[in-house]
Amino acid sequence: MVKGWSKSFGLLMLVMLLVLTACSGGSNSNTPANEGEQSTEKPGNEGDKGAGAATTLSIMWWGPDARHEATKKALDIYTKQNSNVTFKPEFMAWDAFWQKLPTLAASKSITDVLQMDAAYLQEYVSRGQLEDLSDIDLTGIVDPTVISNLQIDGKLYGIPLSQNAQGLAFNKPELEQYGIPLPHKDWTYDEFFQWARDARAKLPEGKYPIGDTTTWDSYNYYQTSMGKPAVMSDGGKTFTLDKELFMTFYQTYEEFRKAKIVPPAEKAAAFLENDPQADPMASGVVMTRGATTGSVSALEQLMPGKVGVVNLPVGPSGGGWAQSTIFLSVSANSKNKDEAKKFLRWFITDKEAGQALGLSRGIPINPDIYKELEPTLENKDKLGKELYDLSLDKALPFYPPAAGFSEWVDTYKKEMEAVTFGQQSIEDAFNKLEKMGQELASKAGSK
Repeated sequence: MVKGWSKSFGLLMLVMLLVLTACSGGSNSNTPANEGEQSTEKPGNEGDKGAGAATTLSIMWWGPDARHEATKKALDIYTKQNSNVTFKPEFMAWDAFWQKLPTLAASKSITDVLQMDAAYLQEYVSRGQLEDLSDIDLTGIVDPTVISNLQIDGKLYGIPLSQNAQGLAFNKPELEQYGIPLPHKDWTYDEFFQWARDARAKLPEGKYPIGDTTTWDSYNYYQTSMGKPAVMSDGGKTFTLDKELFMTFYQTYEEFRKAKIVPPAEKAAAFLENDPQADPMASGVVMTRGATTGSVSALEQLMPGKVGVVNLPVGPSGGGWAQSTIFLSVSANSKNKDEAKKFLRWFITDKEAGQALGLSRGIPINPDIYKELEPTLENKDKLGKELYDLSLDKALPFYPPAAGFSEWVDTYKKEMEAVTFGQQSIEDAFNKLEKMGQELASKAGSK
């Protein structure tokens, strides 16, 4: 009995010893288990939630109602496919968007995802407000040349959404009614100006062949087409406002105001694009106006079947531009960067989203998405593609305002409006703009 009990006791003690050893793990409680192995769990990214965790992405964009509705449909599709992700959307008109964004930037509360325009991209990058998106794989989706052209210091801060171009829309039936030849592809600035003079002679009182211009980019198209540098280059460190070209360009428009080839200043100041009553072209007052691949469809909706398109006038170096100008970016202060980046790639690759978005932001950057859409496009949509195709071969790069030049851009418009109202001379306006531009360039160069 004793011998049997002793044997059983020994076996029991052995089992207990093994159990205790297994429970202890052989490690100090302050030392991680499997110390020589790396964890397969991805570290959080500035507060990013783990995979599958409930996430709300805030997102804001600008645009017309059609864009708002299309984008909301796409967001619903994403949530349907990714049930852990919902959205807090904000959408508004262009002016309201750019009035609100600086306030958000100042408080470091920009939405996780935001629509961004080429005109402002560099400015917000220079302030450290946007996240580097170079790690998003766009192979086979976006042409490498497009990506290269969009990089800033070798990094990508916006995922391009569409191919865009700047051209000119015209009122085709009215020009034909008055026996005015339709604008033609690759017309030169000399041909454009002469066309306006000839058209004036055929139009009745109160109608004008072209509109006036007071914005810096309209002049910049002219300067660069003549082989001169962009007004701002090298990140704003170089400023070139060619006086001879500046005087020629605006003296031509001064002649046009006197000859009633462009509307008087009071009438021009009251125009409001895409408003049925106040749009210069849709209202029947002006026969032509600037348009992009994205905006021309809105104009076509105001005057169905009446809109023709042509590329901007060209010079020896070409003219206008045709490239990506609208993007989705991620805030540098977002706590959901990984999910936001995943969403950005999805936005330009998912076919269901592509159908919902249509051409609400222009010609899709992904050629596969455009091929899916092409058979179903209406005339208003095809006009954008026509404008892009007409502009492509002579297009120059898109030149956005350099960082730090936003005040100069506003001043330019103010000074040139003063010229149109006869409140100052063209040369006085040039001298003010030249002085301010050189001071800003010097400041940029000293940083």
